[in-house]
Amino acid sequence: MLRKLYAWTMALAARKAAAWWLAIIAFVESSFFLVPADVLFVPMVLARPKRAFLYAAIATVASVLGGILGWMIGHYAFETVAKPVLALYGKLDTFDELAASVNWETILLLLVTSGAAHLPPIKVVTILSGVANFSLFWFTVSAVVARGARFFALAWLLNRYGEEMRHFIEKRLSLITGIAAILLIAVYLAYHFLR
Repeated sequence: MLRKLYAWTMALAARKAAAWWLAIIAFVESSFFLVPADVLFVPMVLARPKRAFLYAAIATVASVLGGILGWMIGHYAFETVAKPVLALYGKLDTFDELAASVNWETILLLLVTSGAAHLPPIKVVTILSGVANFSLFWFTVSAVVARGARFFALAWLLNRYGEEMRHFIEKRLSLITGIAAILLIAVYLAYHFLR
């Protein structure tokens, strides 16, 4: 099943409309969607390495705009929109824990870590930033830096080592998925217990 999903994603990544899909997924990921844009971004860059930095720019801009929407949802519509969305994804408890111990520096740190590594999920932090009335200007600056660094670093790595990386991924897809899941869990646990 994992190989079929990989093949489908690679086929989608090579389509003409892939850039639009990347923009849509990056936008909605930052405010309410569960699937990260990387799921489409990585195969798109592997399928068309010459467009790596264009795709990074599209993903960054769309992600930042989606983050601003998340901030607005948190700031203006927490009870009516954000709370049900967070509850739907099972993130309301995480949100409540973060909201109880948040200050300016914490939000800035969370924006950088979630923007660069999805820990905690970016949608939780964008909504939290709006609820906490974090400066929209600094929110936008930190989102551009963190999301831009993530997508442009990935674009450079995939552009530089793309074909080798593609073969490596295709041969060891299950192993890579397992290791990535273990690393994400380890980082989350370290963050959770060391804060």
